[in-house]
Amino acid sequence: MDNTETQSTVERIKQQIEENAILLYMKGSPKLPSCGFSAQASQALMSCGEPFAYVDILQNPDIRAELPKYANWPTFPQLWVDGELVGGCDIIIEMFQQNELQPLIKEVAEKNKQED
Repeated sequence: MDNTETQSTVERIKQQIEENAILLYMKGSPKLPSCGFSAQASQALMSCGEPFAYVDILQNPDIRAELPKYANWPTFPQLWVDGELVGGCDIIIEMFQQNELQPLIKEVAEKNKQED
């Protein structure tokens, strides 16, 4: 793979993160997750009651390869909120259980509804 391909993948990642206030990089989809961690993470997000975007990294091997380097986070799923990496499954579940995820997701969703 030459550098231009790598560059365009990183550009795509940046664009996805910019365009989607709530974005989950996961294995599979929220309705058909392909791993337990992605299932738990998307379940917690869905429980917050706001729409969110997701990217199935199994369908996007280039993103799967590049995102850990870009994010400096080795594993999936990865939750990005408002352009910031929140973290992986453990962090998502912990925040959800401590009622920290719900207000964060609601606040960002509200903010972005107003911007449209």
